[in-house]
Amino acid sequence: MSQWDVIVIGGGPAGLMACVAAASQKAKVLLLDKGNKLGRKLMISGGGRCNVTNAKPLEELIKNVPGNGKFLYSALNSFGNQDIIAFFTGLGIRLKEEDRGRMFPVSDKAKTVVDALIGEVRRLNVTIRTNEPVKQLLYTDAEVAGVELASGEIIHCHHVIVATGGCSVPSTGSTGDAYPWARAVGHTITDLFPTAVPLTACDNYIKETRLQGLSLRSVYLTLWNPKGKKICTEEGDMLFTHFGISGPATLRVSHYVSVAQRKFGPVPLLLTIDILPEKTQDDIVQEMMNLMEREPKKAIKNVLRAYLPERMLQLIFELSGIDEGITYPHISRTKWYEMARLIKQFPVTITGTLPLEQATVTGGGVSVKEIDPKSLQSKLKRGLFFAGEVLDVHAHTGGYNITVAFTTGHAAGLAAARQALGIEESFVPLKQKNKER
Repeated sequence: MSQWDVIVIGGGPAGLMACVAAASQKAKVLLLDKGNKLGRKLMISGGGRCNVTNAKPLEELIKNVPGNGKFLYSALNSFGNQDIIAFFTGLGIRLKEEDRGRMFPVSDKAKTVVDALIGEVRRLNVTIRTNEPVKQLLYTDAEVAGVELASGEIIHCHHVIVATGGCSVPSTGSTGDAYPWARAVGHTITDLFPTAVPLTACDNYIKETRLQGLSLRSVYLTLWNPKGKKICTEEGDMLFTHFGISGPATLRVSHYVSVAQRKFGPVPLLLTIDILPEKTQDDIVQEMMNLMEREPKKAIKNVLRAYLPERMLQLIFELSGIDEGITYPHISRTKWYEMARLIKQFPVTITGTLPLEQATVTGGGVSVKEIDPKSLQSKLKRGLFFAGEVLDVHAHTGGYNITVAFTTGHAAGLAAARQALGIEESFVPLKQKNKER
């Protein structure tokens, strides 16, 4: 007979929450992590402040999970963002809501969240073993039987939760360990790709680093497919880099870049920036003309320098074919509208993304078609559960990915413990389900 009711592999947000949920049912839980510290990715999340969740309503949450968000309805209804907020508040962590519903600890320190979460895991008497990489899962034809550690040690257990993360930010221990384990029991691993990742571009002004370090606030980024059809529009802040663009709005667009290039091939994609989204093209023309009309003898570069960042303004002059020394009487109406068009649709030629290892989040993973959405249990192997980024579920930045980790971890931990303790049976084999249809 096994010493453990539940084994959790991975000490990130999904794994830690799985431990809390399972141990709260009085299950005997063993947590295994290959690193020397728990919560390493959690420590660097949200710029080191830990964006614990997002306070938006359920439907808005789902919309911000472009990678199979609908799969999460059951888990979020059971343990959603408000439950996450209540959980951390109950641990004594004061939270605050910032722009776009993002929730942070008042301390602005991820360590506050990590310490409280690990403290709760310890309080619930979860046994923690760090520096213990898992070599493989053990199983019979019918169910999971335990794990084999890299050391050769065998640990028997009929309920195992895999929460090892994806392949992004490998320095935190996310190196795709679980994909071979899942394949070995028959699971499909969908194509892996980077998401929530900076974008690369090939425009001359990017190559010449003319805009490097320039940030733009509250802009609209629109991505177009090779046929000229709009793919998406995302709002937020962005940053020009030496290789392309980055920043929150860019990271949200990156999902669609990866998907489009998987569909159309590695072709360049047009991205346009609406620098002044609150104004129409006519508004911009009229405002610029009014400013110039007041000082008709001054060069355009001097009059409009307060209207846009200077480096961006210089580039717009060049792309419009306007001499920066020109004065008001010599500017044609056509040139005014060309400048306004560029302000509303500044072009960036996107060539791709940075590699998966440099992404914040992994797209793809264990196919959710083979996972029960309520319990997060495998439909192929009784007692095997998956939670967090290892699944083919990914979200935009802004507290959504951590929400996915916490909600799936909680669902898996609760279901695994209840099944192990005989409280409920949540396993229906996929083949049996197909027969029932």
